[in-house]
Amino acid sequence: METLFFGNCTLTGLDKRFGLQQTFGLLALDQWLTAQAELSAYQRESCDHLQKLLRLNNAGWNEQELSLHFIGPIFSLAEISSQQYNAFANRQISAQVGDVFLTGKSDGMIASGYREPEIPYFAFQRSVVTEYKKEKDPEGERNVAPSEAQALGAMLVGQHLNGDDRPVYGSYVIGQNWYFMALQGKQYGVSPAYSASSDDIIEVVRILLALKAIVEQYVLQLPAYFAQSATVA
Repeated sequence: METLFFGNCTLTGLDKRFGLQQTFGLLALDQWLTAQAELSAYQRESCDHLQKLLRLNNAGWNEQELSLHFIGPIFSLAEISSQQYNAFANRQISAQVGDVFLTGKSDGMIASGYREPEIPYFAFQRSVVTEYKKEKDPEGERNVAPSEAQALGAMLVGQHLNGDDRPVYGSYVIGQNWYFMALQGKQYGVSPAYSASSDDIIEVVRILLALKAIVEQYVLQLPAYFAQSATVA
């Protein structure tokens, strides 16, 4: 059986290997991006503070610094955490999808489970570069693929582990720009960029708050046997 790491994925390769098709106007993505969610005064003030940090440091931050000082706090504002689901970082997820063993570590994921991830609903990747550069990852194991392809690979694993046709969601960040994704069946969509250095930062948090509502619905509907079928390490 062939093993495919997220770090070796490309959108074209995933499309051909798994019969995927990028579509524009995917209903699941449109519904997510337009869902209503209200930010509190604290969340709005925090967005203003984080945006100032981003504008000051975006050109100099590396990926770890971007995650530590900006991306992590943005996710924290949405409070996507409970004893039924949580946000996890750098956890390996794997599944056999067709005749391919698809595996890797997602920079971030939201999954059922409290201390350990069970079923992923959302995958996240981040990068400070604005173009695909074939270079070794920090562990020197493989070439680094585009962030959107790595996120889609992790979303495919999440789709398989969910075992149904509910949409699986994702996001990737390149510098100050956030992109959101949804995968349903063989179709996936990618949003336009949301620039966190502009008023879009409010939209980013609103979209994450809407994601929290979706995840809560998924967890409430999660059959017990799904939690036993996951292969998340």
